[in-house]
Amino acid sequence: MAALKDLRTTFSDGAYDMEQLVLLAKKKGFNVLFINDHDRVAMEYGLPPFRNIIKKRVEQNSINKYGADKFIQAIRMVENKYQDMIIIPGSETASFYYWTGSPLKGNLTAHDHERRLLTVGMESPDDYENLPILHNNLSMNYFTKALPEVVLFSLSLIASLILIRRSGLLRVAGIIILILSVAFIINSDPFRGSPFDPYHGDQKMAPYQLVIDYVNSRGGMTFWNYPETKSGVREMGPIHVSTLPYPHVLLESKNYTGFAALYGDNITLTEPGNIWDTTLKEYSLGYRDRPPWGIATADFHQEGEGGEQLGTYQTVFFVKEITKDAILKALRNGKMYACQVKYPQILKLEEFSVSSSDNLTVGISGDEITLKEYPRVKISVSTSVPSPDKVKIRLIRSGQMIYLFEEKLPLMIEYVDPYYKPGEKIYYRMDLHGNGAIVSNPVFVKFE
Repeated sequence: MAALKDLRTTFSDGAYDMEQLVLLAKKKGFNVLFINDHDRVAMEYGLPPFRNIIKKRVEQNSINKYGADKFIQAIRMVENKYQDMIIIPGSETASFYYWTGSPLKGNLTAHDHERRLLTVGMESPDDYENLPILHNNLSMNYFTKALPEVVLFSLSLIASLILIRRSGLLRVAGIIILILSVAFIINSDPFRGSPFDPYHGDQKMAPYQLVIDYVNSRGGMTFWNYPETKSGVREMGPIHVSTLPYPHVLLESKNYTGFAALYGDNITLTEPGNIWDTTLKEYSLGYRDRPPWGIATADFHQEGEGGEQLGTYQTVFFVKEITKDAILKALRNGKMYACQVKYPQILKLEEFSVSSSDNLTVGISGDEITLKEYPRVKISVSTSVPSPDKVKIRLIRSGQMIYLFEEKLPLMIEYVDPYYKPGEKIYYRMDLHGNGAIVSNPVFVKFE
């Protein structure tokens, strides 16, 4: 079951409203959509010492600006109207950024504003309203962060009230202290939506891990989006923005569900032995609680934009029934593969499995199986658009490419890997390039 992820609507910066997008996908034969509008797109720069009072704020359309309740309601309305369509809510979130430079020197730069996470599967409006991201809605969750300043300036405010009751210069001083105390209390931002601010430099993984943990607590999932983006450094009006490629976040964060393994940039972290394999080996060795899964993300705003079409990037699920619960369960458990095609081409991974020689034990993507013999790997790929050109299929075992197949499509491959180490836990994955692209999720194998 092919699904489209990372789609935008007019709730943020997409060209189509919810129903128009659903009708476009329906026309192309897709009936599972993940809507990932921006949850909050805002930037602020304030002047010290009152950065939260004397400031300029620029905000674009987003779920929370328009109304998270309206966003969820719009999804439910199109689902009710088109009951053959499965619409799964989510968001693209910019958790954090930080400033360097100065507007006076012309080098004011916002760093990491485009370091993005996708959230998936949160169904309640308040899930989005309470996301712990910069410039989100008012919250009492981080009041203690501002408490020392609030207490200090509350004491000075009390002192000012005493002085105001005097006469002469003491009264004038009391009025000045009163005004400053109130200003500093407001500036402490006691009802902030995030414990962080953009004025204290790089906070490493802390702001992002906070969002990942929050989404997990709400029953949702998170995916690092386009971690090798090449478009994050540019001028934006009077300021500069700088988001360098960030594949390292896959290693430095934990308990996220996965990452974009196929999208509109050249991707290296899925190369054998690179960062994805490092995280998968960490899981195999027990250093991670869960493996990160690969998906395809579209960053879709409008048909034909950048030469892309709706349907170029697909996440294909292995499910026995087409329901929202089944799709979300498959997504959580790695039962899918990422696929890039030129629509209306269909490139299908018919089978990628690891089994025993008698086929009594079989594992597909996301599975963990136990074997007491050499693993047998089966790969079967079909295409709706035959080509005389060969494709390249790499079979990868625990970060090492162990075989390269060059065949025409359709193809069927069986390979017995002469590898067996009792007690060891390994994994297999595969990818395909040429006439499209496929990136599978791993099958884990434990040897008796």
